[in-house]
This record gives sequence, C-alpha cells and structure tokens, in this order.
Amino acid sequence: MRFSPARRLFHTLATAGLLSLSSLSLAQQVLRVSAIPDEAPTELQRKFKPLGVYLEKKLGMKVEFTPVTDYAASVEGLINNKLDMVWFGGFTFIQAKVRSKDQVIPLVQREEDEKFKSVFITTKTDINKLDDLKGKTFTFGSESSTSGHLMPRSYLLSAKINPDTDLKRIAFSGAHDATVAAVAGGKVDAGALNISVWEKLVAQNKVDTKQVRVFYTTPGYFDYNWTVRADMPAELRKKITDAFLSLDASKPEDKEILDLQRTSRFITTKADNYKAIEAAAHNAGLLK
Repeated sequence: MRFSPARRLFHTLATAGLLSLSSLSLAQQVLRVSAIPDEAPTELQRKFKPLGVYLEKKLGMKVEFTPVTDYAASVEGLINNKLDMVWFGGFTFIQAKVRSKDQVIPLVQREEDEKFKSVFITTKTDINKLDDLKGKTFTFGSESSTSGHLMPRSYLLSAKINPDTDLKRIAFSGAHDATVAAVAGGKVDAGALNISVWEKLVAQNKVDTKQVRVFYTTPGYFDYNWTVRADMPAELRKKITDAFLSLDASKPEDKEILDLQRTSRFITTKADNYKAIEAAAHNAGLLK
C-alpha cells in the first residue's frame, strides 16, 4: 500500500512517538524490592535505604522498597509479579520455589549465609542444654522463618525433643528482636533466633547479656539470599548480581552498605544450596 506524503509524515511521527514512549517507559522502569519482615519495619527500611540508592546508580533505574506484612506476603508478592526481588530466608526461598514451580532464582547471598546459625537464649539458670527445655515455655520467631523456626525446630527434633509435645507451651514472636524481648521480659523461659540479629543487639547494647544468655548454638546451614523471578531478563539479573558482587568493604561508602547488611561481602548462590533446608522443612512437617 502506498501512502501520500502527508500519511507518510504522520506514520513517521507516530512511529517516532511510540519509540519515544517506549524509551520513556524504560527510563521510568522500577525495580520493586522487599524483604521478609524478620525485624521491625523501621529497621528494614533503615538497612535498605543506602543499598537502594546504590542499586539505582548501578542499574540506572528506580529502586522501590515495599515492606510486607508477613513472610507469606513476600512469597506471594514475588510469584504474583507484584515484586521483582526479595530478601528471603532459606525456608521462604524454598516456599517461593515450590509455589512457583521452580520459577524463582536466588542470585546472591552474604558470605555468612553459607554457614548461618541460630542461637537458643534464656534467662533461666536451670536451662543449659536443649534437653533442659522439656516442660518449659518457648518462643520461635515467625512460623516461616528459617533461623527463627525451621532450623531450631529441626535441631530440637534431632535431639529427640518434639516442641509440640515435650515443651509446656510454644509461641511465635513474629520477629527475631521480638523473641529477645519476650525472653528478656519473662514471657517465656527460652527462645531461638538468628545469630546475626543476636550479635547486632548485643553490639548495640540492646540486650543485657548478664540477664539473657546463649545456651546453645546450632551447626551451620545455608540461609538468606536475594531472589528474583525466572522471567526477569538475563541482562538485568546479571546487572543486579554484578552490583552486589562489586560492593567493596575497603570503600567507605560501600562499607556502610555492607555493615548495614551485616556482612563483609556478597557471593553468588544457587537453588541447589537449599536442598538441605527443603529436606528439613519436609522432615519437620512444615512443607507439604
């Protein structure tokens, strides 16, 4: 079909306009990020802010942090295309992997997450080993927490202690810092949380270690990671991965970010690293 000069001009302008709109939409593209709420929302926002600014510079796109109400919301948000990248614990990653039928990809983790640990804490002088918990009250963190529930439960079961029948009462505080508060406040005899939050609270003098003490530390296991959906363009996945790997603790501006993430560096990870977490979830009856 032949167009008149006027029609050709209109077609050219329209095409150019569409191209401009396309470029504009790309320029305004937003990376929607969230994290499991394992600490207070204000603390999560504080930890992410410098990292978000850094990622915006590295990726050349807006990075928006959206807090979620609970662990399940972080999983559903990612697999239902409401979020693009989430800071998951090992168990929430497995939940997302199962729910999405393997359509999520873990990109990076902190070096510490290769051998992460949980700590069991108490104020009671008669609790000095796991077996002493029988008949006592106890709190986990969130039900979907790897380091605050799944792995502590797994190690209790390995020690022949069934939390549901051998303990007097179990509770779920919802977050690691809340677990410390519950134990310190005498609401429960003991509790379990991730070692990273415990060490942070101790360093910040937010816990009295003369009153609250660690009586058991678990062996190491794979835990937290930054995960994206499998349909994210490979080029963007690489840019995100490279941005995390480029963080250098010898640079003051990078060290601030790394310190807030409680690590010295990020490393790559893969789904296979979390097979033991998946097996533990099945064994503990927490994954159908």
